[in-house]
Amino acid sequence: MELWDLYDRDGNKTHETWERGFGNFKEIPEGRFHMVVDILVRHEDGTFLLTKRDMRKDVYPGYWEASAGGSALAGEDPITAAERELFEETGLKATRLELVSHTFSEKSHGMYYSYLATVDADKDAVVLQEGETTEYKWVDARGLIEYVDSDTAMKHHNERYKDYIEEVRGSVPAP
Repeated sequence: MELWDLYDRDGNKTHETWERGFGNFKEIPEGRFHMVVDILVRHEDGTFLLTKRDMRKDVYPGYWEASAGGSALAGEDPITAAERELFEETGLKATRLELVSHTFSEKSHGMYYSYLATVDADKDAVVLQEGETTEYKWVDARGLIEYVDSDTAMKHHNERYKDYIEEVRGSVPAP
């Protein structure tokens, strides 16, 4: 059983919890949100980690994504949730976590904390989490932008990283 704390539109805990079920985030009461963390993983050499979502996921099954992450468990703060999710989904630990954005989604009842994680681990040290991801690859800045611009990119996720992605786009030389 996975429990989530619920928050109001101002990000304050309501002292209510929600028991996660397959796709039941859509049933969270109006005006309530659960905390979600996204982690865009950048290796110290400048490459980025892309992972392929498991086909059993309730949202975007089989899609490639430029993040690790998920819902915070009851009692977790954003940093703790981000560190846990990063390690659970990739086996990696960040040398630095930088908050990139904090947004809300009425549709998913999510309060999103989006981080850029810098890692210095061996690139072959990635460990995929059963039921979460099935493949991974490291891409350079051009590869990240190609992913972001593709038809199969998770647009809502990339929107949370919009400013950072534009910085990366600006650093990529024209072909």
